Amino acid sequence: MIGLSGSNSVVECDLAKVEVAGSNPVSRSRHFPEDDSMGSKPPSLLLGLLVTVAIALLACGDNRSLQSVDISPAVAASSAQFSAIGIYNKAPISVDITTTTTWCVGSSSGVCAGNINPGATVNSGLAQCVTGFTGTVTVLAGKSKSVAKPDSGAQLKPFGAAQLNCP
Repeated sequence: MIGLSGSNSVVECDLAKVEVAGSNPVSRSRHFPEDDSMGSKPPSLLLGLLVTVAIALLACGDNRSLQSVDISPAVAASSAQFSAIGIYNKAPISVDITTTTTWCVGSSSGVCAGNINPGATVNSGLAQCVTGFTGTVTVLAGKSKSVAKPDSGAQLKPFGAAQLNCP
């Protein structure tokens, strides 16, 4: 019988045992080469997806949208301060949008006059007849859509209309 003495254990003396799991340090992670098709794309793809989702969520907001616009007074003469009340699909339903909406002189279909002299000017609801013009103009207030041609006026949708009589 062989006596064991000292402080060394069997494991410390003979660390590398052949065919014994765990006796040799082995890395078990997979390594993907630099030119692998999955290389650095997943982090950038994930970041792009997260940014897209964040923008979509911010753009959705509460889905509150302008439904119609009421302008008062309905008819005025020469020079008048008009006011615009926006009617929304969600509370608050009725909001004064006089200083925040698009104003113009145009047609009853909601198209602004564009780069032509319409006979009157309107700025933040204050409409004034152009000197020398006689007739009636349509004052519009509403949400502006994009303009396809620079010389044509913007299409307001939704919009409200009122009349300004120029003597």
